[in-house]
Amino acid sequence: MYKKKTEFGFIHSFIPPKYEETADNTAKRTSRRETEREEKTFTTFLLLHGTGGNEQDLIPLAYELDKNAAILSPRGKVLENGITPRFFRRLAEGVFDLEDLKFRTNELADFVNDASKTYNFDLKHIIAVGYSNGANIAASMLLLRPEILSSAILFRAMGPLVPQTLPNLSDKRIFMSSGLYDPIVSRQEADRLFGLFKKAGANISLSWQESGHELTMEEIRKAKEWLVNSISSSSSSFA
Repeated sequence: MYKKKTEFGFIHSFIPPKYEETADNTAKRTSRRETEREEKTFTTFLLLHGTGGNEQDLIPLAYELDKNAAILSPRGKVLENGITPRFFRRLAEGVFDLEDLKFRTNELADFVNDASKTYNFDLKHIIAVGYSNGANIAASMLLLRPEILSSAILFRAMGPLVPQTLPNLSDKRIFMSSGLYDPIVSRQEADRLFGLFKKAGANISLSWQESGHELTMEEIRKAKEWLVNSISSSSSSFA
């Protein structure tokens, strides 16, 4: 694991991709690792934590989704009340500072682009995994800087903004997971974001959970199932 406190402007962790190893496939594993590193075809998760979190929070979740993926996990730079990390400012619960959101979205997108050159991963294979505040800025990236992400898994996301011109997201795959009893993100907010992505042409799924704002193991299982199918579909489309 590598932690850089100043490079690219974000405190972050990067964990290279891992590969399963058995007694009879060590040589194959080494060959595959070298080949895939050279071709940069491995999956990289961009982990985006919720309010008050940090770059370590979602790493266990990433391993549940795909234990072999690379991980890029930045810490939000905005400190609410001087102590609580977030990815962009809000004026009140559910009320975003849109100018700051746009600035922070571009700042984060530039960070990911710079990191891809240093850590040698391909933006065509980067999947955002965001929770709450992190899911919201991932949604903003899809709407404002879609070239940075190939796919996204968004837990408890709401519509962060509506761009003047919708991007063409026909090549993006998005999984949203929302809680029916979420006191922070209403069903209307989740549906609004879903509709926005749908209008932009994204291949999107919305999964409703019998839960509130907290995550459940059942939805993580569903996200993993979606991910496996999504990667399989993406690979076959290039065959």
